[in-house]
Amino acid sequence: MAVKGIYDYSRERLEAYFLEKKLAKFRATQIFEALYRIRISAFSQITNIKKEVIAQLEQDFTFPKLEIVTKNVARDGTTKFLFRLEDQSLIETVLMIHDYGYSVCVTSQVGCNMGCAFCASGMTKRIRNLTPAEMVLQVLTIDNYLRQEEKRVSHVVIMGIGEPFDNYDNVIEFIKIINDPKGLEIGARHITLSTCGIVPKIYEFAELNLQVNLAISLHFANDEKRSRYMKINKKYPLKALITALKDYFQKTKRRITFEYILLKGINDSLEDAKELCNLIRGLNCYVNLIPYNETGGIFKRSDEKVRDQFFDYLIKNKINAIIRKEHGHDINAACGQLRVQKMKEK
Repeated sequence: MAVKGIYDYSRERLEAYFLEKKLAKFRATQIFEALYRIRISAFSQITNIKKEVIAQLEQDFTFPKLEIVTKNVARDGTTKFLFRLEDQSLIETVLMIHDYGYSVCVTSQVGCNMGCAFCASGMTKRIRNLTPAEMVLQVLTIDNYLRQEEKRVSHVVIMGIGEPFDNYDNVIEFIKIINDPKGLEIGARHITLSTCGIVPKIYEFAELNLQVNLAISLHFANDEKRSRYMKINKKYPLKALITALKDYFQKTKRRITFEYILLKGINDSLEDAKELCNLIRGLNCYVNLIPYNETGGIFKRSDEKVRDQFFDYLIKNKINAIIRKEHGHDINAACGQLRVQKMKEK
């Protein structure tokens, strides 16, 4: 087999590897626990496996790493990491502090092809998908950072640069790895995957019944506006998206989150709020209203008064909604901002 990064492998894949080598598959659990609980950085550090097995592992696997290029810490403790991958590509990962724990926002692609007009991630086209290892290492590196203060990553959101469903297989493998009870042991209900609405993958995801949270980057409640600012809507308009979400709920019984960035004068009127209510009424869902992190373009954040009126309208019309607490506004914590800034400097 070609040499692979060890963090690319779920325990299930490692078991298959050991069986292929005519070795006991329980070794996969030993390796997994050594990686994610003991935090080994070389196979030679494992003391309960024979030397010939260690030699085989060293021949077949590497220990990839992420280089920390920049680490920006906001007043609220939010920390944005700019990582360099082994091919010199740059990605971002954000650590956020909540009253319920420590959450990591993971990037799934180098660049993004979705082209949402208001998103810094889409300012550069997708160069490539991230491997499972490159996503796992984002969580592992930050967890090691937290461990210095006897803290740990408790939640993961796949909402960074890229569209997770455009890198479907690798993202699912990543989820399996971080969720494994012999590894990082991040509960499925503490993992959230966000998509702008690749409809066929919503149907496919529903069949897995992973108990992972699904968030939809909605932002507009009518096709005219959504197609203007989000190219994905031209291929999968709102009717197709809502139909897929109804199927998802029927199969999983999991509540859906709708993410709605409020953009001044574009989607923040009471008429927009009314359209949103009509669109999602009857779904088991809630709306996450998000203050916009401005990226220097034409889009501006809504005034607080307008935001509050929008929120109040949803509540009065029996739509569950929250206004998301801001994290890292003073360090450009929105997806892709730090990466684009660094690329411009170069």
